[in-house]
Amino acid sequence: MVNTAVAEHLEVLCVARGRRLGIVERVDHAYSVDRLLRDAINHNSHYARGERKEVFEKSNAFQPPAHVSMNTKARRKRVQLILNGKVAANDALRAAVARQRKAGHRIQVRVTWEKGDARRFVSEADKVDLLIAAGGDGTVNEVLHGLMDMPTVSRPSLGIVPLGTANDFAIACGIPRDPEKALTLCMRGGEVPIDVGKANDHWFINAASSGFGAEITATTSPDLKRLLGPAAYTVMGAILAINLHHYQGRLILPNREITGNGPVAIVGNGRQTGGGIQVAPRACIDDGLLDVLVVRPISPTALIAAARELQQLPPDGEYVSYWQTPWLEVHSEEAIPVNLDGEPLRFSTVRYEAVPRAISLIVPPNCQLLSQRRRLKG
Repeated sequence: MVNTAVAEHLEVLCVARGRRLGIVERVDHAYSVDRLLRDAINHNSHYARGERKEVFEKSNAFQPPAHVSMNTKARRKRVQLILNGKVAANDALRAAVARQRKAGHRIQVRVTWEKGDARRFVSEADKVDLLIAAGGDGTVNEVLHGLMDMPTVSRPSLGIVPLGTANDFAIACGIPRDPEKALTLCMRGGEVPIDVGKANDHWFINAASSGFGAEITATTSPDLKRLLGPAAYTVMGAILAINLHHYQGRLILPNREITGNGPVAIVGNGRQTGGGIQVAPRACIDDGLLDVLVVRPISPTALIAAARELQQLPPDGEYVSYWQTPWLEVHSEEAIPVNLDGEPLRFSTVRYEAVPRAISLIVPPNCQLLSQRRRLKG
C-alpha cells in the first residue's frame, strides 16, 4: 500500500493521464488509485498493440461530465431519461442534456433497443426524482406501464420530450416540440397529479380507440408515417373509410347500453389522436373521467346530419354520441382492433376505467388538459 500523500499524487497524475487517453469519463470517490493505475496500464498495453476495448472505442455522447457546476440555485434532480433508440442521434437533445448536467442535475440516459426496454428501464431506475420519456406516444406509453408496475408512493414524476411522429398527448398538453425547451420544462416545470386510463390489464395516458381509429394506426406502415408525418394517419383514414368494417357488439356504460352493428368508440383521457385529430374535445386529465365518442354507421345521405352532430357532440345523437364516464365496457362477437396510445392490440371484450391521480406529470403553465380549478399559474 502507498501512503496518503503518494496516493493523492498518483491519483492526480492518473486522472489527468486517463482523461487524455479517454479512459476516464467520470471520477468519483469510489474510483480508487489502484483502479486508475490498472486501467491506465491496461489501456496502454491494448493501445500499443493497436487494440482498444469497445467500451473506450465508442464515446458515449450522453455520458455525465467529470465535473458539475456547484452554482445552481434550483434543487438538483436525479433523473433518468429513457430515449427511443430510433432518435438517439438527436443533437439538440444531446446538447440540452449537457446543459442540464452543467447546471448540476444528475441525468442518466438509457437508450432503448427493442420493445419492452423502456418498461424494464423504469423498473431498474434507482431512487430517481424524475423519469423522462424521450420519444413518441409509444415510448410514453411504455414508460407509463413501467410506472404503473410500481407502488403508488414510489412512482417518480413523469416528464416528456416529444420526439415521435404524432406526439398527440404531449402536444395537447402544450409541451414544446423543441427538445431543449421540453427538457427545460421537465427540469423546472410544475407537476400535477393526473389520471390514466386502463384497458383490461393495459394502460393508456392519451386515448384508446376501437374500430376505425385503431385500424388506421394498425395499418399505417412506420415508413409511411415517417415520410408523411402526422398527415399519414389522415390519408390512411380516408382510404379505409371507403370500406370501413363494422363490428357487431355491445357498449355498456354505468347508465346505458348500446347494442348494434359497428359502434366505433374512441375513449379519451387526453383530447387528440391520429396526429392532431380532436376526438375528445372536452377531456381533462385530472377529472377522474374518460370521454367517450361513439360513431355509428353513417350512410352517404346522412353525412351532413352526422357532421352537425360531430360538432355538437350530443349524448344521444342518431349517428354520434359523446359521454363522460368513470368506466365502460365493449363486447364484440369477434376480436376488434384497439389502439392504445399508438400501440395496436385486439380484444373481444375490454373494460376501460379511469384511474384518478395515478401519476404526477410535468406540464407547462395553463396546460389546456387540466380542469380550470387546477390550471397552473405561470
